Amino acid sequence: MTDLDQLTQSLARNLKRWRNDRGYTLDALAARAGVSRGMIIQIEQARTNPSVGTTVKLADALGVSITTLLDYEQGPQVTFVPADQAVRMWSTEAGSYTALLVGTEANGPLEMWDWRLMPGDGSSSDPHPPGTFELLRVTAGELTLVVGDRTHTVPTGTSAAFEANTPHTYRNDGDVPVEMTMAVSVPPAR
Repeated sequence: MTDLDQLTQSLARNLKRWRNDRGYTLDALAARAGVSRGMIIQIEQARTNPSVGTTVKLADALGVSITTLLDYEQGPQVTFVPADQAVRMWSTEAGSYTALLVGTEANGPLEMWDWRLMPGDGSSSDPHPPGTFELLRVTAGELTLVVGDRTHTVPTGTSAAFEANTPHTYRNDGDVPVEMTMAVSVPPAR
């Protein structure tokens, strides 16, 4: 089984489990997530690999982290994720990527991400549920962070935090790669 097959199977199993645990019908989850019922069926039957955006919407609607949706087994209290097992959720031919490093469900989902944005690349996100916060630290390059309608420059060594309940974008408008570590805290499902 390839990594992609394992990811597809894990997502199918976990999406169905969490949907049932929350007591959501297919229609209810579709409405909460803004994802079509047909797409959810395809994911739960392991017939498709959704986009990062769709996966984030489903995780947000369920009140769990992406780590939980992609986890193929429940581990011990201490979880180690070797660098070669970090889950790449997004990449471009230019070499930009995001990698989910580790996550937990303690007091609501909490995730840690490794990002690289090559010059000219960017990644946009739909609003997350109210109370979701993103914290980041730029370790190389200069990040252009757009939150709502405001653009911010985040140079190397600078950290930033914001409530991510509005559209936001990470861009590299410079000529060297941007590298950053990001943490995402999602409030528990109500």
